Amino acid sequence: MRVFALLLLGLTLPALAQQKDDPAPEAATGFQHRTALTGQDYMISVANPHAAFIGKNILQRGGSAMDAAIAMQATLTLVEPQSSGIGGGAFILYWDNKIKKLHTFDGRETAPNAVNANLFLDAQGRPAPWQDAVQGGRAVGTPGVLRALELGHSKFGKLPWADLFFDAARLAELGFEVSPRLAKLLEQEIHPGLKTLAPARYYFYPFGKPLEQGTKLINEPLAKTLLAIGSQGADYFYKGPLAEHIVNAVQNSSINPGKLSAEDLATYRAKEREPVCTAYKVYRLCSMGPPSSGGLTVMQMLLMLEDKGMEKLAPDSLEAVHLFTQASRLAFADRDMYMADSDFTRLPYGVLISPTYTHSRGERINSRKDMGPARPGMPYPGYLMGGDDAIERPNTSHMSIVDSEGNAVSMTTTIEAGFGSGLMVNGFLLNNQMTDFSTNPKQGDRWVLNRIEPGKRPRSSMSPFMVFDEKGKLILVIGSPGGSRIINYVAQALIGVLDWKLDVQQAINLPHYTNVNRYTELEAGTRLEALKPALEKMGHRVVIRDLNSGLHGIEVFSNKLVGGADPRREGAVVTRTE
Repeated sequence: MRVFALLLLGLTLPALAQQKDDPAPEAATGFQHRTALTGQDYMISVANPHAAFIGKNILQRGGSAMDAAIAMQATLTLVEPQSSGIGGGAFILYWDNKIKKLHTFDGRETAPNAVNANLFLDAQGRPAPWQDAVQGGRAVGTPGVLRALELGHSKFGKLPWADLFFDAARLAELGFEVSPRLAKLLEQEIHPGLKTLAPARYYFYPFGKPLEQGTKLINEPLAKTLLAIGSQGADYFYKGPLAEHIVNAVQNSSINPGKLSAEDLATYRAKEREPVCTAYKVYRLCSMGPPSSGGLTVMQMLLMLEDKGMEKLAPDSLEAVHLFTQASRLAFADRDMYMADSDFTRLPYGVLISPTYTHSRGERINSRKDMGPARPGMPYPGYLMGGDDAIERPNTSHMSIVDSEGNAVSMTTTIEAGFGSGLMVNGFLLNNQMTDFSTNPKQGDRWVLNRIEPGKRPRSSMSPFMVFDEKGKLILVIGSPGGSRIINYVAQALIGVLDWKLDVQQAINLPHYTNVNRYTELEAGTRLEALKPALEKMGHRVVIRDLNSGLHGIEVFSNKLVGGADPRREGAVVTRTE
């Protein structure tokens, strides 16, 4: 049935062979390393084969990288509903190769206008447990991804908007096979309310049992929704009957009724922001600025490591793991204190990646001993806030695209936790992005910058990146899902390509090590496990666990493209095959 559906979409069988090495879902342990795919003209790396081939179809018809991103997001809403969708938000980097300019689009959700900083506090002023807060309407922010894609299409689209939703709608009508990852996550019941909240429970747990791998799943309500968005534009989502359905689902949720209003939807605006860039050795690194903390934190890490000789170390050496985790501790300490929606903080965030500041922070790294929980620096003298307690879960998605004209997209997209809020409307899930704010607005007598405020965008770790050489030529497009660990996954992959001279797939294959200023994590089932005793002697608290990244990247050379997809998930790389 899967092959049949792909053929109906005008897609070809040979590229299907690339997916034979897809790992079991959620099982980083024992995953098979992939080899890079080399191609020309255009390339896509994305988290699901259906999205990859639908995006390829758009590029083959003369669409731009932005066009492909729109069609792929529509498809991911259907086939990877646990991770992203039109009920969520995204950060988009777009490289206009003709005029050599980078654009960034902020499609992050916003807090409803009726909320306040105490949204997740009980009568005694205690924050709700995350597993309670995530369920139902209270957790839903105003979705932003469609408005961001619409804004990007108005500037860089080549095909008609309506054409970009047809393939995904037809796949929803025909049905697709439930993937191993989707089936496993449902079996594990990772969302505490999904089996309770209708209509999601009937869709994902028919007859009370989770969907099984290989089941043909049809979603006619989503097909109708996508076709209507295509024919009527994003206004169909933000105004009119669909908006009323969304508001009704949120305000009348059987669990935690929420505050989202018709006005919140009607007045939502995506924003084009200035990219955040920094020099790193001979390269220029660029990403999304606040409300993303990802770009700044990754850059802080690399700048602190710039003079530590990482290029001379083996990627899986004790020294590399130690230095990397110490830089991460310091960067995360600053992230939790100083990074939030810059429209509300008004802090000049560029100082966080200034050479003087990052060098002084890097001097705190002891090459022989774990520093323990790092304290934030003082980039803003006399300015102290409370530390953030927001929890980010690792169910997000990323796509990297380069089209035949050299334009590129790096887009990280999410509904936050696995299956978002659990609320389903017209075939798609709504986000739980409000839990990306700090549930406790104060630490002692200090306000937390990432507290809930009306119209504010919650801080995110999403880290879409583009890298340029000394001549300003685009050389790498990359990003990952993974909650707060996104930052470590992307930083490690960047070091892998730029310092260790690995191809993008080899960098993605590297066994992971992370530290978000709590403890050092080593990827289970990899050679890193042997480092645990030596790290513990250096003072590290070490945890061995699966580290389920979803890195997707493309290297750009003058005569070829080289793509990689994370073997820990179900992603695919596609390119011109004829």
